[in-house]
Amino acid sequence: MGMSKRRVGVFGGAFDPPHVTHVALARAALAQRDLDELRVFPTGHSWHKARVLSAAAHRIAMAELAFGGIPGVVVDPRETRREGPTYTLDTLQELHAEQPGAELVLVMGSDQARALPGWHGWREILSVAVVCVAERLESAPSALAAGSMDAVMRTASRFDPATLPEPPAGARFESLELPPAATSATDIRARLARHQRITGLVPPAVERYIEQHHLYAPA
Repeated sequence: MGMSKRRVGVFGGAFDPPHVTHVALARAALAQRDLDELRVFPTGHSWHKARVLSAAAHRIAMAELAFGGIPGVVVDPRETRREGPTYTLDTLQELHAEQPGAELVLVMGSDQARALPGWHGWREILSVAVVCVAERLESAPSALAAGSMDAVMRTASRFDPATLPEPPAGARFESLELPPAATSATDIRARLARHQRITGLVPPAVERYIEQHHLYAPA
């Protein structure tokens, strides 16, 4: 009986800043998808974000603080060192060349999965990696009143791979279940700009780093 392939998760994002939902997703991916390693990639020059990101050095440092204590997670800064736009396909191809025997698992949210046809080389991405879609279980009152987790799950707006236009043959998808949460980096930055506290929204070490470096303060 042959040995199973080493499974390497790929989790990219601006992490501007990394928050508790990012950490929950990382832990869930390791636990639910049997990953041997999860690589976290702070993005470099994001091709799809209009706003200017915080300095890469700060985002890398915050990612290290947020994810560094989780066994199996490695923060990989390579995307921040590239010239020009950051493309996920480039990162996946580099990892495939470095670890040709590994199975790459690209972890993303359901909103990102629905937008996948707009990504650079999206069909090639599906040929190189398994796409693992994190689905958030919505806590709709009607579902909670029913007292059934199945009912809660059915209320979620779930990603359907069948909606993708002509995906390559053999494209593989997996799912990841996350509890309801409303944390977003956009909201956190807005709170900080209004001098509001963010305790509980980001890991404590990240909160201290933001305070020490006066990040996201109004100009």
